Amino acid sequence: MIDLLKTLTSLSGPCGYEHSVSYFLKEYLEDQVNEVTIDPIGNVIAKKRGDKAGPTVLLTAHIDEIGFIVKKIEANGLLRFEKLGGNDDRILLAQPVRVMGADGEVPGVIGTISAHYAKFDDASKVRKHSQMYIDIGALSKDEVLEMGVDVGTPVTWGTEFESFGPPSSPKIRAKSLDDRAGCAVLLQTLRELQEESFAGELIFLFAVQEEVGLRGAKTAAEHLNADAAIAIDTTAVSDTLEETMDQSLALGAGTGIKVMDFSLIVHKTMKDLLIKLAKDHKIPYQLEVFPGIGTDGGAVNYANKGIPTGVLSIPSRYAHSPVEVIDVGDLEATKDLMKAFILHLHENQTFPF
Repeated sequence: MIDLLKTLTSLSGPCGYEHSVSYFLKEYLEDQVNEVTIDPIGNVIAKKRGDKAGPTVLLTAHIDEIGFIVKKIEANGLLRFEKLGGNDDRILLAQPVRVMGADGEVPGVIGTISAHYAKFDDASKVRKHSQMYIDIGALSKDEVLEMGVDVGTPVTWGTEFESFGPPSSPKIRAKSLDDRAGCAVLLQTLRELQEESFAGELIFLFAVQEEVGLRGAKTAAEHLNADAAIAIDTTAVSDTLEETMDQSLALGAGTGIKVMDFSLIVHKTMKDLLIKLAKDHKIPYQLEVFPGIGTDGGAVNYANKGIPTGVLSIPSRYAHSPVEVIDVGDLEATKDLMKAFILHLHENQTFPF
């Protein structure tokens, strides 16, 4: 799963420009499922039928990542930009980026003043992203255009995947773990199910544009009929030293079983079943009540006549930054609980209110 996650995070797929991720997933899934398609807005939808009768369950993770888009090219070759998704202005300065030019990716950096100029500046000032710029090494607008970059070109973080931490508790640092980590969980679960007997049908939805309003999942879920659903996403932990952290969610403490967030109050039957399975299989878990986040589970829950929906959360530090961090043990626990849920399904399975 780690090698797969490394591949997924290496792909550039900001909101609305998820093409490389969608095409990779379609090719990867073709020989593992009964059918797979890419819908008109880029969602990847795959169906896997079990060998026994049972419910239809929708499993979803989003494939987009936060990023930027070129807004203006200055005469001196510097690029003004807008945000795609929820970036924090305080962490943008001096960060490496990849500009997704027409002729291939162009490395760049979000500019900042030299420390030698700091004494002439207001050191407490946080400049808005609209005052910042991306430097791709060009010295004129013509050079920018020659490099295949124009207004509307998307941009992602330029950081690389890295494993770190003690061997007994390894961590991963990378861009776009939100939510390529969730995608990796679904793909690994599917791989492990290839030789397993299970009931019903699984619909895997790899959704676009989650970071700008759950748009992909909202669109897809309206024409996907399911008896229940589980969304997989990352969640922000609160175990670091800032004064706003309440120590309610921790890295390395197991998968998060969501209770509520701003997009969803989790269906009690789904939540209770996930907790029971975690206890029965001795899978480490923590309960998540966090109103500061939303997931595609909220969009799926509204679809059709209402789909009973649960959410499994992969704990993450430094979310929506170029160096998101997750714990490998939490990743494995999320996959194990997802698999336990699927293997628990049976012909008469219901998810009543």
